[in-house]
Amino acid sequence: MKVWLLLGLLLVHEALEDVTAQHPPKNKRPKEPGENRIKPTNKKVKPKIPKIKDRDSADSTPKTQSIMMQVLDKGRFQKPAATLSLLAGQTVELRCKGSKIGWSYPAYLDTFKDSRLSVKQNERYSQLTLVNSTSADTGEFSCWGQLCSGYICRKDEAKTGSTYIFFTEKGELFVPSPSYFDVVYLNPDRQAVVPCRVTVLSAKVTLHREFPAKEIPANGTDIVYDMKRGFVYLQPHSEHQGVVYCRAEAGGRSQISIKYQLLYVEVPSGPPSTTILASSNKVRSGDDVSVLCTVLGEPDVEVEFRWIFPGQKDERPVTIQDTWRLIHRGLGHTTRISQSVITVEDFETIDAGYYICTAQNLQGQTTVATTVEFS
Repeated sequence: MKVWLLLGLLLVHEALEDVTAQHPPKNKRPKEPGENRIKPTNKKVKPKIPKIKDRDSADSTPKTQSIMMQVLDKGRFQKPAATLSLLAGQTVELRCKGSKIGWSYPAYLDTFKDSRLSVKQNERYSQLTLVNSTSADTGEFSCWGQLCSGYICRKDEAKTGSTYIFFTEKGELFVPSPSYFDVVYLNPDRQAVVPCRVTVLSAKVTLHREFPAKEIPANGTDIVYDMKRGFVYLQPHSEHQGVVYCRAEAGGRSQISIKYQLLYVEVPSGPPSTTILASSNKVRSGDDVSVLCTVLGEPDVEVEFRWIFPGQKDERPVTIQDTWRLIHRGLGHTTRISQSVITVEDFETIDAGYYICTAQNLQGQTTVATTVEFS
């Protein structure tokens, strides 16, 4: 019995020595060189830290989400690409998700209040439908959500959608124009556009001067071609003026656009540059007098005139006539001269005093005055 007990104790002792040899206590041996570099102390933290930061930064700057869908046949939907090419005659249906949606589409459809276009707002989405499409409908179709407070709404920049649609029609490489000749004004302080837009995405388009006949290169420095706008003059100057046209080639066919007269503008944009002049500043009783208000401005900027005159409160009858014309002022510079003239017949004492003219355009207004005395 004692022998067996001694044998058992010896076996237990040997097993303990083996375990100690395989897993020695940390305080009984020195650290190996480089042991700290392979310690797995940061294993749990490494993959999580960047993910949390990325999620936080994404929340602080929300991405713009497209809310536009194209309705296909048999009730199918797809997100439209940035550009679409469709055959003229096809029906286009676009949906934008939201209870209040704003739309933008080619000005051609809005100008003529085209009955082929309809927009319907439903409870959860708005739908734009265009039937019997033509090449003239080529352009940008876009929508956006609206954030409203009462009757005041603003655009939700985070919820938008857009697509540019080319409507291809046989025999029409260019988007048709309502006229055979157009004027493009070259302002020294802003871009000018020759609107040669095509209906075929793959069309090659070049710009040409009529006289002397030559191609005008779109070099990317002075002139660039934008398929959605046309040829863009980045920094217009007087040397660019003249008559130009565009040429398009696609699928073995070629076509020439309408002609564009480029006119350089001398007067920079801003409130009207206004002067006032009376036919006479001293008028005798019974004579007639006229006061002329003149504005020199940009050719394509309209000017409105308003008058204040001494006999206005007494409802004194006067004649007011507004006119305008384009004038050329050397070196090919073109200016619009707008004039308003007020005429008083059979001058009386109530007609003496200040004649005040206010000229207004989109950039602001200018007021000038002169006196007419009773002689």
